[in-house]
Amino acid sequence: MEGQQIFLPYRILKEGGRAEIVEKRSRFIATLAPAESEEEAAEFIDRIRKQFWDARHNCSAFVIGERGQLTRCSDDGEPAGTAGKPMLEVLLGAEVRNAAAVVTRYFGGTLLGTGGLVRAYTQALRAGLDSSRIVTMRYGTELEAVTDYNGIGKVQYLLGQLGLGLLESEYTDVVRLKLLVPYEHRGRLHKELMEATAGKIKITETASRYYEDQ
Repeated sequence: MEGQQIFLPYRILKEGGRAEIVEKRSRFIATLAPAESEEEAAEFIDRIRKQFWDARHNCSAFVIGERGQLTRCSDDGEPAGTAGKPMLEVLLGAEVRNAAAVVTRYFGGTLLGTGGLVRAYTQALRAGLDSSRIVTMRYGTELEAVTDYNGIGKVQYLLGQLGLGLLESEYTDVVRLKLLVPYEHRGRLHKELMEATAGKIKITETASRYYEDQ
């Protein structure tokens, strides 16, 4: 039943970033970008490979979907398990979704060994995440509330107390407000709005969706 469903928040890469570390003269350049599909991720990875065409390796990883349903990674010529998989584990560990990452390596002449490679690719990607913007997506319900002018002051005060903003408002012979509230709080808000206006308010749920939590 709908009332029993649990819509968990999740984090997405909103804006990508870039960071670089140097390990024994090898340069590791991490570049990240948002990706909502495998095609978007593949296009981004291909673009970075073309940008750094002269690099020894362009290793990649991506995580897509609200629950991280789709994942891929590539060592791009590095020893198996030393680049792509550690990068993927960084993304999964950060619980970030809809994110694609490439770590470009310019070889500095000194072999790092498998442990050194894992550490370098991991550190580079973490630095890239630090330079990116990550936001939380929360499931909410859009409400339309209609009341008279006598009740609007109490409604606005209640919304301010709860930290809820308006999507839009319309003042005619009545006051019509559109709100977006966390899904799990919609019942409580409905009750408090009814109490604040002594029942002189009509509340309708118009839609439910994920939104960016500010």
